[in-house]
Amino acid sequence: MSLKYVTPAKVFKRYLPKDYVELVDYGPFGKTQEEAGPQNMGQFKELVEEHPMCSGCWMAYYIRLIFASLPCPEETVTLGTAGCGRLAISQAAVPFIYGNYGDQNAMASGLTRAFRLRFPDKTKDVITIAGDGGTMDIGFSMTMHSWIRGEKFTTIMLDNEVYGNTGGQESGMSPKGAVLKMAPLGKKGEKMPATDLAIAAGCVYVVRMSPTNIKKAAQIIRRAIFVAREVGPTFIHAYTSCNIEYSIPTEEVFADAKEKEKGRFAFYEYMTDASKEVIERVEGEEKAAKKALKAARAEAN
Repeated sequence: MSLKYVTPAKVFKRYLPKDYVELVDYGPFGKTQEEAGPQNMGQFKELVEEHPMCSGCWMAYYIRLIFASLPCPEETVTLGTAGCGRLAISQAAVPFIYGNYGDQNAMASGLTRAFRLRFPDKTKDVITIAGDGGTMDIGFSMTMHSWIRGEKFTTIMLDNEVYGNTGGQESGMSPKGAVLKMAPLGKKGEKMPATDLAIAAGCVYVVRMSPTNIKKAAQIIRRAIFVAREVGPTFIHAYTSCNIEYSIPTEEVFADAKEKEKGRFAFYEYMTDASKEVIERVEGEEKAAKKALKAARAEAN
């Protein structure tokens, strides 16, 4: 992918599907976050607009936010595995690689290295987006080894605390005592300490959160991607409830996400000194560019 790749020749543009033409003309490709970002979702052609997720799915909202927050969508590839999330991720106008269950971080490791060899003069962002089962249960070994090796890509775990795609089995990320369809007596063990494991394995930027604040959640996504480009593996552990398996009424999904912020998904952010330097530099540059653009517009008026 590249901006040149997604932009059609003028002579063929009239023959292309309307959705594609609108995506090129009014989508986020080649645009800044001010022009097409989370703060104005619904006012531009988004990368993901339709999906087969359940009504009120908090995971679907967060996936939409991920794609609206990408620094450079035309230079991004996402990878995933079996689970609810891939139903929406695969609908986005960004290349998506669907692997065998749990091997997304292994594939991302090879892809990241291949991009650096094939495109040494370009920045290609690689992001794995998978559920708690694919990331921390069945995919645990490949997730951990990608971090231990210091692979430069971002891992985003969509934690709905259950195997929601296969009938409601408990996962390693289910909280202790959780009563589910296929765990009627309640889970016996504790919830896996995913953020602690990520830090111990060498992740240089780690965040645990319930993404109720759009601006803050978008900032975290971008920070993780920018740091992964230069420093090392980054990890976002996001609460994305399964309102079906946990019987959360649709109108209460947001309230549930807010409630989780007070407990096991209280906001936590870890970064190494090198990661902090990247974040401060990039956000400083973005702030300066925004200020310059504002001044230019004022002068033009």
